[in-house]
Amino acid sequence: MMDDLDRIMAVMEAAFDPLWGEAWTRRQVGDSLTFPHTHYRLLTRDAVEPRSDEQAAGFTLVRAAPGEEELLLVAVVPEARGRGLGHALITQAVADARTRRAERLFLEARHNNPAIALYRRMGFEAIGQRKDYYQTSDGQKLDAITFALRI
Repeated sequence: MMDDLDRIMAVMEAAFDPLWGEAWTRRQVGDSLTFPHTHYRLLTRDAVEPRSDEQAAGFTLVRAAPGEEELLLVAVVPEARGRGLGHALITQAVADARTRRAERLFLEARHNNPAIALYRRMGFEAIGQRKDYYQTSDGQKLDAITFALRI
């Protein structure tokens, strides 16, 4: 039986290319989950929560603050991409944020992340840029774009 941290890390290891340096370590994820204002959601390929004996195909990690939330991580395993799972995860994150009375949901992505097209389709708008925020494993520096969605 896998615990949820194991499921999150399995998705993270499959979903994030080491070149981009975006994946979190097990300790970073585990530490973030100790805070009461950090929430996560796991989904299978069928966009349902996994049973205790099932692996997840995607997850979100969200940090809540009064009136706003930040989508810290969104990940879908490569073999489940293009089937609406990312959309389902973000839709659920928005619904959960509304339940917690958030008015805006933020996220950040490297400027060349293909998921930006999904974020824009879902109504996220670019509100800022962080120059040279990410560094690839080969030393290249990439800008981050900050997005917000009014909910």
